[in-house]
Amino acid sequence: MSTAQGPAEADSTVAAIRLEALHKSFGELEVLRGIDFRVDAGEVVCVIGPSGSGKSTLLRCVNLLEQPTSGRVLIEGIDITDPECDADAVRTRIGMVFQHFNLFPHLDVLGNLTIAQRRVLKRSKQNAEEVARRVLERVGLLDKIDEYPIRLSGGQQQRVAIARALSMDPDMMLFDEATSALDPELVGEVLDVMRGLARDGMTMMVVTHEMGFARRVADRIVFMDEGVVVEEGRPEVVLDTPVEARTRAFLSAVADR
Repeated sequence: MSTAQGPAEADSTVAAIRLEALHKSFGELEVLRGIDFRVDAGEVVCVIGPSGSGKSTLLRCVNLLEQPTSGRVLIEGIDITDPECDADAVRTRIGMVFQHFNLFPHLDVLGNLTIAQRRVLKRSKQNAEEVARRVLERVGLLDKIDEYPIRLSGGQQQRVAIARALSMDPDMMLFDEATSALDPELVGEVLDVMRGLARDGMTMMVVTHEMGFARRVADRIVFMDEGVVVEEGRPEVVLDTPVEARTRAFLSAVADR
């Protein structure tokens, strides 16, 4: 029987995230067609590729926001696709930031950061607020703690969303096109926070169209197309000397925009 009582034994061979023969279909549409790869603890992996390649679906399968059709998802050695696994307990280790901010409009910033801490982690009000203040300072928004989302810029709202995820003390963070809904002048402040997390050693899986960010921050880049991993490797290899024609065509199209 699978268990979610604690992290897998300390073992350098146990990946933070491991995907094995992952398939996902929506009706007759096969979106993921046998994905195999791993993200090690402390590693930053950026997933790039054209629209419709399956990137966001892949990310959503990692924490079971989408149930894979077949294959396995292992988080720190625990198979969360096993029906006997307490997947919700394991998912508390995973923070996720979406393209749209998904903040609660009726709660101020402090409320947005403390509600899940208190309901899911059962933290006291005082403890939850202490954590909220600490992570808001980390993303540079402690002065906005009493503001409501409507009074924040898009970049500030996304930084609050990152802080909310961090307030749950995750072992890893997933980012699904976290800057694509932002005006261009607001992208930088969010990417700066993500760079800081990478410097601090946070395990990160990032779906992004920001090639400059991927080049500077990623330990590894994964290029996807038509539901498969076409190519992966160090940023300087995948971005500058890609082996596959599909990778070269995509990067050429991005460069021409």
